[in-house]
Amino acid sequence: MKSTFVGTRGEIEVRTRRHSMHTSLLVSHRDGNVMIDCGLDWLGKFERLHPSAIVLTHAHPDHAWGLRNGAPCPVYAPQKTWQTLKYCAVKDRRLIRERIPTKICGIRFEAFPVEHSILAPAVGYRVSAGRACIFYAPDLIYIHERAPALKGVQIYIGDGATLTRAFIRRRGKALIGHAPVRTQLTWCQKERVPRAIISHCGSEIVEGYERTISAKLRAIGAERGVEVRIAYDGMK
Repeated sequence: MKSTFVGTRGEIEVRTRRHSMHTSLLVSHRDGNVMIDCGLDWLGKFERLHPSAIVLTHAHPDHAWGLRNGAPCPVYAPQKTWQTLKYCAVKDRRLIRERIPTKICGIRFEAFPVEHSILAPAVGYRVSAGRACIFYAPDLIYIHERAPALKGVQIYIGDGATLTRAFIRRRGKALIGHAPVRTQLTWCQKERVPRAIISHCGSEIVEGYERTISAKLRAIGAERGVEVRIAYDGMK
């Protein structure tokens, strides 16, 4: 998927892939190309994208194991992610601190903790350049600081594991899993995010009848005043 989000003082081009490969996002601004996540399917293949840097949301195989043999560029991740990725041969490891904006190739990344996994703690990223701003969270149950995370965001790119049914389990006092798309669009409604793109899709979307799923999703979005689409390979 290629989308161009244009702000008065900047432009961010975002490309995301699903279905045939594990979901990743390529954010481009001027001469910088930053790849967010690099799952196992990308092993030995992501180099053809020539990323200037790679940023990780968490350490699950479908988000980070494409880096098992290393990377030709710096890789940024929170400390908890690096602690889990002990066997990835990344030499240039750089730290992103939660809630502290970090400039990477002229693009500002701010990591917000999200609830998703106990063993692989995750973050979502508020990504901005100039006045263009998006939020990307491919796996989550909820955002811990939702209001500041989504303030002024033009497009929310979120978790497509399930449309309406909660896919959440309890491990002791902790919750793991995925929030349904319906819940995420409610967040967008409350924080006045006008558009959403659903990626990292589960079987309900991938194996469902496209027209039926798209119509259902549009109806959910319309109830909340949010324009929403499902990402697909090659989307522009």
